[in-house]
Amino acid sequence: MLESIDFSLLALDAPGWGGALLRGFLRSVELAAGGYALGIVIGVFGACAKLYGGRVARDLAEVYTMLIRAVPELVLMLLFYYVGTDLMNRLMQGMGYDGFDVDGLLAGILVIGLVQGGYATEVIRGAIQAVPRGQIEAAQAFGMTPGKVLRRVTLPAMTPHALPGMANLWMIATKDTALLAVIGFSELTLVTRQAAAATRSYFLFFIAAGLLYLALTLVSNVILRLYERRARRGMVPVQ
Repeated sequence: MLESIDFSLLALDAPGWGGALLRGFLRSVELAAGGYALGIVIGVFGACAKLYGGRVARDLAEVYTMLIRAVPELVLMLLFYYVGTDLMNRLMQGMGYDGFDVDGLLAGILVIGLVQGGYATEVIRGAIQAVPRGQIEAAQAFGMTPGKVLRRVTLPAMTPHALPGMANLWMIATKDTALLAVIGFSELTLVTRQAAAATRSYFLFFIAAGLLYLALTLVSNVILRLYERRARRGMVPVQ
């Protein structure tokens, strides 16, 4: 079987598709990293809104997280991309400005970030609630403002509790980039499909894409374990 596979199709230079696959892979990593970072920011604000916000802020955060968890991710991505872009253009035109085309990379990061933010909100909220109340009360007794307590005590203390869930969200983000192929983003999955269709070598290219995703997962696992070990220094291990 291996004798019938033309591995020269994976060459980096034309007519090989190896270079295109690597560029698609790097674009997938960019999308995942950008969307994941945006999701963390949204998650922090969402968790704070649920825990410390007023009634309106809590209700908005609850509706947002419920929507993200209830609707399939592919539907959310199509909704955010097409409906969101259309609404923005209509708003700009209503204000007297010309419409605009959203950059593919930026749009992909926003879509993944909005999806990630819903799950990150719940992960971070649970991690904040795991911080011993005595640490927060001690910081308040020293006269720290609520913002300083959050920045210097709550967020650092909740990080070890949030890491397992956030690590899982990173893995999900790397796989969610493949869903953007449906919208037409030139990431690894779309490039793989194009290469396979052009050469009729579906087995070769999809195995190659799977190995690239696997390599990303293995490297991510090593980095996340090292970071989690560092974040848990000084903590009493659970027996």
